[in-house]
Amino acid sequence: MASFFDIKARKAAAANGTSAAKAGEPKQAARKQPWVEKYSLTCCSTAPPGTGKTSTILALAKELYGPEMMKARVLELNASDERGISIVREKVKDFARMQLTNPPPGYRDRYPCPPFKIIILDEADSMTQDAQSALRRTMETYSKITRFCLICNYVTRIIDPLASRCSKFRFKSLDQGNARIRLKEIAEKEGVRLEDGAVEALIRCSDGDLRKAITFLQSAARLVGAVEKGEDGGVDKMDVDDDVVSIVSVKIVEDIAGVIPRPTVERLQKAMQPKSAGATYQAIAKVVEEIVADGWSASQVVAQLYQAVINDELIPDLGKNKITLVFSEVDKRLKNIQYTGRAVLNSYAVKMTYEPMVFSTSQKTLVWIELAIW
Repeated sequence: MASFFDIKARKAAAANGTSAAKAGEPKQAARKQPWVEKYSLTCCSTAPPGTGKTSTILALAKELYGPEMMKARVLELNASDERGISIVREKVKDFARMQLTNPPPGYRDRYPCPPFKIIILDEADSMTQDAQSALRRTMETYSKITRFCLICNYVTRIIDPLASRCSKFRFKSLDQGNARIRLKEIAEKEGVRLEDGAVEALIRCSDGDLRKAITFLQSAARLVGAVEKGEDGGVDKMDVDDDVVSIVSVKIVEDIAGVIPRPTVERLQKAMQPKSAGATYQAIAKVVEEIVADGWSASQVVAQLYQAVINDELIPDLGKNKITLVFSEVDKRLKNIQYTGRAVLNSYAVKMTYEPMVFSTSQKTLVWIELAIW
C-alpha cells in the first residue's frame, strides 16, 4: 500500500518493467529505523562544563567531513557571545539555506560527507527566548540540508518547543581514573613535577571539569617555574625566581583554585552552632566579614561549607536532609544570578523574628549568612 502512493517508485517500476512493490523494497529497511532518529531535526548535548561536549561534536564533524570540507559544511557559534535574535536571522539562517558544495573527486573514499551541513551552537542555554523561537523556525525550514547541534549546561533553559525537536545526549562527568591519567600525561609532556596528591587535588578542586583541571595545572606550572617545551622542540625556562623549587604541591593547587583554608570554614561552621540562639547573627556576621574582606567567592563558601556539614558525624541524618534543601536553594540563586535582592532576605529575617517556629535552625542560619554576604 505504501508503494502504491509512492508515485516516483511507480514511475521507476514502469520504466524498468518491474513491479512497484519491488521498487519500494529499499524503503522496508528504512522502516526499521527509530522514528525519533528518522524525523529528528537536531541533537542537544547537555552536561556540566568540561565534560567533552564540544570536543565530541567537533571530533565527529571532522570524522564526517575531513579537514577540507569542515569550513564549508560546519558552522560553530558560541551562543553566549552571539545570543541575540539578529544572529539567528543573519549568520545561522544564511548558512542553513546555503546550498551544499560537492567534495573533490575521491574525497568520499576517505570521509563519508553526508548530504547536509551542521550548525553547532555552543552554550545555547544562554540564547534569549526570542532567538530560540526564531531558531525553531529555521530548523524546520532547512531540515533537509542542515542539522543543528545545541550544546548547553542546563537543558531546562532551552524552550520546550525547541527541546522537543532534539535528540538529547547527556554527558556524565569524567571519572577520576581517566582524568588522573590525562593530567599525568600532560604533566609529563610539559615537564611538570607533581607532589604526591597534587593530581587528586586538581581533580577535587575542578569538581569533574577536566578543562578547569588542566587550566589549574598550567597556572600552577607557571607559578613554580616549570620547564615548558617550545614549539621548536626546545625548552624555555619560565620567568620566575631561581630559588623557587619547580614542583607543584597540593597547597599551590588549592591556592590557585581559590579553595578557602580549612580553619576559616571550621570557624564559620562553629559560628553556626552557637550556645545561645540570640548570638547566631553576631557570630556568623563576624566570620563572614572576614571572608568577604579576604575576597573569597560566595559559591566557594557554600560548596565547602556544604561538604563540611555533610561530613560532620555529629549532625543527624534528618538534620542533614533539611540543611541540604536550604543549601540547594542558596546554590540555585548563586548559579542563576537571579537574586531578588536584600529586601527578600530582610523579609525572611523579619518573619523569623516574629514567627520563629516557622523556620528551622538551619534555615535561620543560612538566611543570616546570606544577609551578611549581601
